[in-house]
Amino acid sequence: ERDFAAYLGVKSFVCCQSGTSAITLMLQAAGLGPGDDVITTPLTYFATSEGILQAGATPIYADVDPRTLNIDPAQVEKALTPKTKAILAVHLYGQPADMDALNAVAKKKGLLVFEDAAQAAGSLYKGKKTGGLGKAASFSFYPGKNLGAYGDAGGVATDAESIARAVRRLRNHGCDKKNFHLVAAGNERLETIQGAVLGVKLPHLDSWNAARRFHADSYRKALAGIDGLSFVQALPGVTSNDHLFVVRHPQRDALLKHLNDRGVMADIHYPVAGHLQPALGARRGRVGQFPVAEKAV
Repeated sequence: ERDFAAYLGVKSFVCCQSGTSAITLMLQAAGLGPGDDVITTPLTYFATSEGILQAGATPIYADVDPRTLNIDPAQVEKALTPKTKAILAVHLYGQPADMDALNAVAKKKGLLVFEDAAQAAGSLYKGKKTGGLGKAASFSFYPGKNLGAYGDAGGVATDAESIARAVRRLRNHGCDKKNFHLVAAGNERLETIQGAVLGVKLPHLDSWNAARRFHADSYRKALAGIDGLSFVQALPGVTSNDHLFVVRHPQRDALLKHLNDRGVMADIHYPVAGHLQPALGARRGRVGQFPVAEKAV
């Protein structure tokens, strides 16, 4: 926790069981819950919405920027409701969202800004690491991430001591002191072995990310000029950790089959937009509601 906080340049990092629990505990620790709306992107793993729902709040979606596929700040303004209390930005595929614009919207409307940095360990936004660009940030250390544990793991980064203290309490049965339970919470503690694995790996993260960027740049150069093939664009001043290398093509499914038939690992991230997931029940949106995100899945 101390080492990763220092790496991110934040005051506190608090480990917990997974990236999903990190979102939930982060929002709860900041006082969000029933009756509160949290604006986020429909183009992300469903854990982003789950974390909001498990905190007791309601996910409200805003469409994504067609260039970056990250949440579009202009659409966030349009999605505001009287109950909106926060924006949860996702740094999709490892590329930071437009945090200056999102923070500007939040400042104007009196909202909190959080980061879902599950895919963005070591990514940079205008020279500053993700995790320190809002009120707090959630991270995932699932084994497939750039910084991965030996099993599920996650945590919350923040400069706010009140949030760090509340996350520590909520991950540990509501205790600040053993056997004195201040709230009914649960067990979201990180297994010690996962912390040990992450501690060994952390000093290698920057070099691993540099290797990913080198290979991603090589792919872009090698694939340049192929008819119909395009890449996710980067914002100025952004340095992605290239968690995923994403391409777009009008014959996507045929291209996917072509690659898989030749032993090239490829997949669709994500096949169903968040607002169309059946788990949302009555909150489920409609087809065509967020056309840019729907076109990207």
